[in-house]
Amino acid sequence: ASFEEVAYMLWHCCLPNRDQLDNFEQDMIGRRGISFQVMELVRSTPPEAHPMAGLRTAVSGLALSDPEADDLSHESLLRKAVDMTAKMPTIIAAIDRVRKGLETLGPRNDLNHAANFLYMLHGREPTEIEVRAMNLYLVLLADHGFNASTFSARVTAATLADIYSAVTSAIGTLKGPAHGGATEAAMVQLFDIGDVDNVDAWFEESRAQGRRVMGIGHRVYKVEDPRARHLRKVAAELADQTDPKWFQIAERLEQVARQDSYFIERNLYPNVDFYTAPMLYSLGIEPDLFTTMFAMSRVVGWTGHLLEQYADNRLIRPR
Repeated sequence: ASFEEVAYMLWHCCLPNRDQLDNFEQDMIGRRGISFQVMELVRSTPPEAHPMAGLRTAVSGLALSDPEADDLSHESLLRKAVDMTAKMPTIIAAIDRVRKGLETLGPRNDLNHAANFLYMLHGREPTEIEVRAMNLYLVLLADHGFNASTFSARVTAATLADIYSAVTSAIGTLKGPAHGGATEAAMVQLFDIGDVDNVDAWFEESRAQGRRVMGIGHRVYKVEDPRARHLRKVAAELADQTDPKWFQIAERLEQVARQDSYFIERNLYPNVDFYTAPMLYSLGIEPDLFTTMFAMSRVVGWTGHLLEQYADNRLIRPR
């Protein structure tokens, strides 16, 4: 399925037919552009700032030019869900290009969601495998139950705050290394290892010092994260066409960890972050941009949950 199909499904609770998908795709394409005011927020972001801080500010800024920001009717909420999903790739690509001193690129109407983002980021039309990998990632990360950022989004919505505030809450929650930031940490780990020949010694040293192996183990899964097996495959395909070193390090690290009694006894397997890291890096995406990729996908899950929250709301107040 395309990411657009998955987004439609999460918002409408059914897959679209051909006509519905065509209309939905055109609606998404028409909403990709961002206002001058939002672009100014992006341009004013310090180059050394984390991209998630820039994204958090820009998404919050979308509310400033929306006269219906506080309208909580289903039709208005759905329009804003589509709008944020369509605009996030434009914002993220602009954040990266501005900090690199490059000219920002407007969206292309002839490319799908995944391909258009890679074009705006790199300034060239992506290859078929790059588009397939990006689309797969967006589909696999689109929703994942009642995770921390989804919870914070629903808590905000439960006060009847606007949907931009709720998504901004989710972005702030996702930023942390124990949630969305784990993929960036997994890539930094691969940089630290440096070469496939260093994996075994690095692992033994980490075990001796009690350091966590980023990307292995999950709060819920005690089997292999089902998303990881798909990401492993596409990461290997991309590695063959770019630099295979980072995938080879990750693959060897998984092999070594799965032979260790601690990991075996506790059923610790690679999670979604483990192979996402070398895959996104093979797509030419900087590690500190990884968490914004997560947000670019998960926004459809967040807003799907928010449509439910607003439709049948009760203040969330744990005791």
